[in-house]
Amino acid sequence: MEITEVRVKLVENKDDRLKAFCSVTMDDEFVVRDIKVIEGTSGYFVAMPSRKMSDHCEKCGSKNHLRAKFCNNCGGSLPENRAKKDIKGRMKLHADIAHPINAECRKGIQDKVTVAFEKELALSQEPGYKPMELDEPDDEVPEIVS
Repeated sequence: MEITEVRVKLVENKDDRLKAFCSVTMDDEFVVRDIKVIEGTSGYFVAMPSRKMSDHCEKCGSKNHLRAKFCNNCGGSLPENRAKKDIKGRMKLHADIAHPINAECRKGIQDKVTVAFEKELALSQEPGYKPMELDEPDDEVPEIVS
């Protein structure tokens, strides 16, 4: 697998640890969006796209995120601490949508994304800088003619 393009959109909030969102294209054929660049204590790292974990209300069956105290549908009280815990005992509130399955792949993605982020960060300091546009929406699926 070859990373053929990395697009970086810097985040405006200077006080936040989240520094950018990225799209990574592999082999000019597959794209992963919403990869985050986060500033950690040892430098920048990459967080894969994720979704909030949820469960269902025992009374009405509606879906609610795990930090909700009341059901979005019926208003009923939801039990606290419904989230499963990871090996370190922390509540697991998000699940990765896409992620590398080995350390070598993770390092390759992290290295390419970090280099692209630092390049975009340097460009942002130059006069006349225009932020990169991330991917165009692709909600429309082309009609297949047979």
